[in-house]
Amino acid sequence: MRTGRAVAILAGLAVAVSACGNAPTTSQPTESAPAASESAGGKTLEGVTLEVAAKWTGEEQKNFEQVLKAFSDKTGAKVTYASTGEDTGAYLGPRIQGGSPPDVAILPQPGLVQQYADQDALKPLTEDVTKEIDANYTEYWKELGSADGQVYGVLIKAAHKSLVWYRSNAFEEAGVQPPTTWDELVKAGQTIADSGTPPFSFCGASGWTLTDLFENVYLSSAGPEKYDQLSKHEIPWTDPSVATALEKIAQIASKKEFVAGGTSGALQTDFPTCVTKVYGEDEAAMVIEADFVAVTAEESGAKVGEEAKYFPFPKVGDTAPVVLGGDVAVAMKDSPGAMALLQFLASKEGGEIWAKLPGYLSPNKNVSPDNYPNELTKQLGQTIISAGESVRYDMSDLAPSAFGGTDGKGEWKVLQDFLRDPSDVKGAQEALEAEAKKAWK
Repeated sequence: MRTGRAVAILAGLAVAVSACGNAPTTSQPTESAPAASESAGGKTLEGVTLEVAAKWTGEEQKNFEQVLKAFSDKTGAKVTYASTGEDTGAYLGPRIQGGSPPDVAILPQPGLVQQYADQDALKPLTEDVTKEIDANYTEYWKELGSADGQVYGVLIKAAHKSLVWYRSNAFEEAGVQPPTTWDELVKAGQTIADSGTPPFSFCGASGWTLTDLFENVYLSSAGPEKYDQLSKHEIPWTDPSVATALEKIAQIASKKEFVAGGTSGALQTDFPTCVTKVYGEDEAAMVIEADFVAVTAEESGAKVGEEAKYFPFPKVGDTAPVVLGGDVAVAMKDSPGAMALLQFLASKEGGEIWAKLPGYLSPNKNVSPDNYPNELTKQLGQTIISAGESVRYDMSDLAPSAFGGTDGKGEWKVLQDFLRDPSDVKGAQEALEAEAKKAWK
């Protein structure tokens, strides 16, 4: 969750983290098929008007409108933007029912692709758009934009969820270094606790943060194949692989001295308050969450790259986890203009225009991290590329919302109950499976 909250996450950050090397593309992009505007040697979308609906507001909207302007300048099409607000479904539903959907919609969850495909509200992508996706994305990202074997969507924007943010002076005072494995994380946590500071600030009141924690542990310990199976409920939540992941989480959640405010305090701490406990109030050393922690850390007075640093989520098993959130562009009207825009958004050219602006990460493998405006985003972009076929999408956002996206219900509530009593692994598994069965009817 919270993939769309990075409105100006990295905007204006004078990031002083260590530089990463140049990142060559993992494959050579093919020449884009000529858009409708170029096939006749001119702007043949001149006079065409398109409406694009997305949840973005503020700086994030302004940045996206710069991308749309680049498309307009290239094609001659006039593009207008409509903000859906946080509840994309509530905005699009009445418009679909009324027969007046936007030409293109940006969906914050891939699960909505299947939902709207089932309603015949989406238009299949043309061959030219599909070729663009094949040139610039792994097969996994293509599948996330598909429903029943038909490609409908393009993954155009990502949020990086496999990070652990830490307060540098807390690590220095305890004499620990950023860990690279889960065992090292537990050991470092104990050393920090012994120095007098709780190592972790949990955002337990925001259940989606607990799903992010589980997903990273599970992807690393169980591997990508099992991750895919669990995300589709092809294996039950009572599977031994789930027990392994929950047992790992219990290693840090069950120790009273490890959790700022104890269990009860953690369950009353939401996001972003959990971040201010690390940086504004110095009550903990680490918070496990995505790239958008950066903006709250800065608001708390910690400079990113100095007081506020991060390390990749430690390996629990054989896989270095890279879990992403993201947004999917789909066509709701069957028009050359809509398809031309989706082809542009899927292209290396469109991705690089957006990458030069703050607060953006691209899932397009041919958008070099060298395009990003600061070192933080360059490093995160390189991580996405380096993960290759092992990168995975936020599991809870792939699930039916009744299971993976509803406050106080489903996976959110069960994991909150597990944080309350990390000793009951079996009970948590049985509760998760019961909720999953209801959601996947």
